[in-house]
This record gives sequence, structure tokens and C-alpha cells, in this order.
Amino acid sequence: MNLLKHIRSLFEPVLAELAPDPAKVPDFVGMVKPAANAENGDYQANFAMPLAKILGGRKPQEVAKEIVAKLPPNDILEEPTVAGPGFINLRVKTAFLAKAVQQIAIDAKLGVEAVAKPKTFVIDYSGPNVAKPLHVGHLRSTIIGDALTRILRFLGHTVITDNHLGDWGTQFGILLFGYKHHRDATAFEADPVRELARLYVHVRGLFKKKDDEEDEAPIDDPVKQECQEETAKLHAGDPENVALWKLFMPACLEMLRPIYDRLDVKIDHAFGESFYNPMLPGVVDEMLAKRIASVSKGAVVIPNAKGVIPWTDEEMKKEEPPAIIRKRDGAFTYTTTDLATIKYRAETWNPTTMLYVVDARQALHFKTLFAQARRWGYESVEFQHIPFGSILGEDKKPFQTRRGGTLELSALLDEAVTKGSEKYEQSYAERKASGRKVPDLTPEEKADIFEVVGIGAVKYADLSGSRTSDYVFSYDKMLATDGNTATYMQYAYARYRSIFREGEVDETRFQISPPAVIITEAAERALAMQLLRFPEAVEAAAADYLPHLITGYLWDLAKAASVFYESCQVLKAPTPELKESRLLLVDLVGRLIRQALDLLGIRTVERM
Repeated sequence: MNLLKHIRSLFEPVLAELAPDPAKVPDFVGMVKPAANAENGDYQANFAMPLAKILGGRKPQEVAKEIVAKLPPNDILEEPTVAGPGFINLRVKTAFLAKAVQQIAIDAKLGVEAVAKPKTFVIDYSGPNVAKPLHVGHLRSTIIGDALTRILRFLGHTVITDNHLGDWGTQFGILLFGYKHHRDATAFEADPVRELARLYVHVRGLFKKKDDEEDEAPIDDPVKQECQEETAKLHAGDPENVALWKLFMPACLEMLRPIYDRLDVKIDHAFGESFYNPMLPGVVDEMLAKRIASVSKGAVVIPNAKGVIPWTDEEMKKEEPPAIIRKRDGAFTYTTTDLATIKYRAETWNPTTMLYVVDARQALHFKTLFAQARRWGYESVEFQHIPFGSILGEDKKPFQTRRGGTLELSALLDEAVTKGSEKYEQSYAERKASGRKVPDLTPEEKADIFEVVGIGAVKYADLSGSRTSDYVFSYDKMLATDGNTATYMQYAYARYRSIFREGEVDETRFQISPPAVIITEAAERALAMQLLRFPEAVEAAAADYLPHLITGYLWDLAKAASVFYESCQVLKAPTPELKESRLLLVDLVGRLIRQALDLLGIRTVERM
């Protein structure tokens, strides 16, 4: 049950009666939000001021009082109060809270209801070039895309995930050149994955211009030019290069698998650029036939998002550029491949929505791409670019290794796990020295904890800020055991789970036959409110594709749980009934932390 949605529904008929324009009612209803200050209530309605203006300059307080007087009878809210210039303060009845908390205890989804009208999503994320190791630049797309997939599926939507692999580009020219001139045949036979990774790094090291862009080779860089020639031969169907490409592909795909396994990311499909290559001539021909593409200076171009193809240099300065879908030499472009991909996805999976989790720098590309897809006939599909910012080092520049190169993702995860183990061992020793109870763990259990803490820290740090913002990558901050971090949440989960072991309580009974919830303390009430706000967070995160709304909820829940834990005895509660009630609250806190972290692709452990 989404409590906020229920409260908003109480106001909807009243606002529909008062508002002159029915189209404005949803906007007014949306102004019912959680109260910023709990002393004023649980929720607050702020629509009296704008509504008063529409109603001919009436006093907002009068409008607010009229709305309150017309609210239908209900068992959710206490009598609303009007404050200030017309704020309507709303407080949920304690009896309702107690009953609602008891009800979510038996719900596997903890109050989150399936959507009334499920959609079919295709989500495009990760998208690495497969001939080289995954690097830190692939991290955000992979983590954000996986979180959105989990959130949307949790709400009952059908989600098809597609990893649009770069398996046909210049990186294969590098491997082809390296294989022909620098391979260690014995090493390749023994471990092709490792040898291809070595060859890629070795050949890149031979370039005179060292960067991570696949731009045109300088005239004086013969190695880079030879690599590009090998790529051109592959695209032209050269038998030797095509055979080597087929030989390399299994090993290239195997480079990716361990990283995805480690991140616990499972993607349904992995169609590379090569899959769409045979479709590209047909895409161009069809667009020319429909007159939604034009020939310009020997190339075939499509209009920009406004439907304009600027022809002169002066026009180009004023307009967004068009996109090329076939070059003068007959070669196709990424835009052509992306259009073929849209056609394939639309005809194969019939999606309601296509999401592209790609960094913000590609905004213009997707703006043009989506406009052309709609001209092509895919008006019924919703296209959304889900942009994200960059990962920065502590110097506020793009995150790199100490030597200045782009960091491989496996090395980043290894470092996170290593630092996570150091942090854990330090904390473990401090807790033990202070006389606190700490579990005796086997080396295998510790190794699992280190992995869970390290990987979780990296994911949570990425997801805890708005995806559209850049963020500074800091192992120390992300592994902190206080503040809004995965490590803090994982410790909190393990601590609440330990209460049941300490009290020798079988918590599974709370999910089958939960006891009555007794709310006598302010900390109990505040925690009960947070327990019921999980559906609000999940639905809001899905509506705007913002996973950080889940981490924000987790932080509010953790703070309320900490106050409750410090001020309310659980195992030594004054009465058996109160003990049962508080154990139920503790069980729900643990279940919600685990479920919310799972929506972000982050694991928990029972003991830390």
C-alpha cells in the first residue's frame, strides 16, 4: 500500500469540485508530500495558495479550511490542521499505523503493490567494446541499468535487457594487428582470454598518440593506421580477418563474464553491432524511399530532432547538425546501427518503452535518433535517454589510475575489496577490544564479507547521488561505517539480525502470524512511518528512473531505526506484548534494508 497515494486520493474529489480547470487537479494532488518537519505532521498539502489565486484571489487559509471541511470520512488521518498562509498539516492515526505495519509483515513485497497497467521495457545498458577489458567508464551504465531493471521488475513490469556490444569496431583492428605481428602462440593456445588482453594493451602502447578515443590516426602513426586498415578489411569481408574475428569472439566475451558475475549483473541479450550489420543497407534504402533521409555531398543524412537538414555553413551554426547514416565511401555509422536496433527491438519484443542508459555526452545523438525513429513509424514507443554524469577522481578530473591511464574495472573492484577487508578488520578489532560481541568467522566467511562490502560500497556510492550528477570516487568515503553508505546499511542489517540470534527468536513466525503492533513511544511511531514509506520510494524511483530515491529512503529508515534501537528496549521490553511488537519492528527493518539493497544490486550478510 502506498500511503501517500491513499492520502492524495482523499483530496482528489474535493479538488475536482473546487478547481475550475479539471486538468490542474493532478498537479494540485501532487502537492501533497511528506512533511519536511515531523513536528508539523506526517504529510503536508500546499495547494491552497495556488488554488486561491485561480479562485479569484480568495484567501489561502479560507480555501484550505474549506478543503479540510469537505474531506470524506476516513480511518487514515487525524483531523487536519491549517497553519501559516494555508498549509494543511496531516497526521496519520496511530491505530492505522499499527494495523498497516502488521499487514506489511505478511507481504513478501513489504507493501509494494504491482502496477495496475504493467509495461514492457527494453533497457539498453553497459554496452562495452568486447575486444578490450571493461574499464571504469562502463561502471555507471552497468550499475544504473541493473538497478532500474530490478526496480521495474519488482513493480511488475516486463523488462528485457540488452547489452549492445561493440564487436565490430576499430578495437578488433588492434587485435588483428597484434595477433598477426606480436602474438605468443603458446600463450594464446593456453589462455586466449589473457593473451588477447595482453595484445590489446601492447598494441595500444605502440601508438604514438595515446588516448582512449577512436579518432582518426595521425599521419605519422603507422601502427594505428595499420590497425584501421585491418578493421576496414574485416568490414569488407576479408576471409582471413573474418575467420580471426570468429576465433576471437568467444575469448572476448569471456573477458566480460567474470566482471558481470562479480557485479551480480545478468543481462538477457547481448546482440553486438555485427548482428545488425546485414540490416544496415535496408535501413538506409527504406529511409530514402520514405523521404525521411536525403543525399548530401555524396553521403546519406537524416534530419536533426527539429526535422531540419541545414545545408550551408551558416545554417549549421544556427541548427543542430543532421546525422549521417551512410558515408560517401559507403560505410555505415553508429546511427545506422542504432536505427536497425530500434527496428529489431520493436518488431521482436513490441515494447512500450525503450530506455538507453548512456552517459550524458550522447544527448544530442539520442535526441536525433529518437526523432528519426518516430518519423520512421515508431510513434507508439516511448524512447528515453537515461543520462548520467562522470566519475571523477579526488582532483575533480576524470577518474584514472595513478599512472594516468583509464582504470580497468576488475582492478577497481579488487582495490575496493582489499580496502573493504582492511576496514572490516580494523572495525572488528576495535569492537572486540571494547568488549562488544563479535562473531567468530571462518576465513571463507570473511572472504565473502570482504567481497560483499567492497562491491556494495562501489555500487552504493554510484547510486546514492542523482545519476545526472558527477561524483567523486573515494574509497574512504564509500567504505565509511557511518553516514549514507552501503557499509553502514550492511552493518545495520547484520546488527538487527543479531538480535534474533541473541534472543534465540525464530523470526519467521512474524511473517506468518505477526503480533499486534503497539506504539507507545515517539521513536516507535517514527519508525512505523518509515516502514510504510517504502512503496513511495520504489514508485518514485521507477517513475523518474532515479535509483538514488531508494538510497534516500534507506538513509531515513536507518536513522529512524537507530533512534528506536537506542531508546526502546527490545529483548528486555517491559511486557511480553511490547517485546513481540518491537521484535516485529526490528524484523521489518532488516527485511526492508535487505530488499531495498537488493533493488540496487547489493548483497547483505547475516553476520559481520
